[in-house]
Amino acid sequence: MAPTLEAPDDMTGPHRSEASRPLNLKNKLSAPALVLSLALATLTGCSMADSNNSDDIPLSGTSTSLAAADKMEQVSSGLYDLIGVKGKASDSRPGVTECSGRDQEKYFQIFHPWSFYPTSASDLDQAMRQLKAELPKHGWKVVDYGPDTSKNKNINLTADNDKKKYSVKVVQMAKNDPPKLSLMVVSGCYQVPDGEKIQRF
Repeated sequence: MAPTLEAPDDMTGPHRSEASRPLNLKNKLSAPALVLSLALATLTGCSMADSNNSDDIPLSGTSTSLAAADKMEQVSSGLYDLIGVKGKASDSRPGVTECSGRDQEKYFQIFHPWSFYPTSASDLDQAMRQLKAELPKHGWKVVDYGPDTSKNKNINLTADNDKKKYSVKVVQMAKNDPPKLSLMVVSGCYQVPDGEKIQRF
């Protein structure tokens, strides 16, 4: 499950403010390390794979972490657009983490946890249904859908975009106050360009 995030009144989507330019997911991090690692374990090794080992994280090419973060925000914005109901997104930023099993000085992943709060709580079911219906039309494959084992039986959706090398996990948290969709978007493994260092944020 993705971390709980607050939604500011002035946000209409997961976009970075002009003031804070630099920022992109997949292994251990700081405070929400356990939550993040669980999310990554769930997302890694589905159909989004480039190797014979389905547990390997696919390679996404060469990029600086800042450029990869910008691309991640575009992906999250696209997911926001697919939700199709009025609401607000939390003002969260992508982060950088290690790429499991690879040289941490050369490889990294981008992750982006954010939440969507429908204007009307009654629209939460529609938002989840809309996302499930629209994802396959935009290059995503839904690989898992259904209630989790929590007492609230939250509906979970996991989808992979093999072409773009991203995965997303969406948790419909109807019992949350306020109700929301909690999203965790992760990238494949990027390799930093020769002569560059990975900037971590």
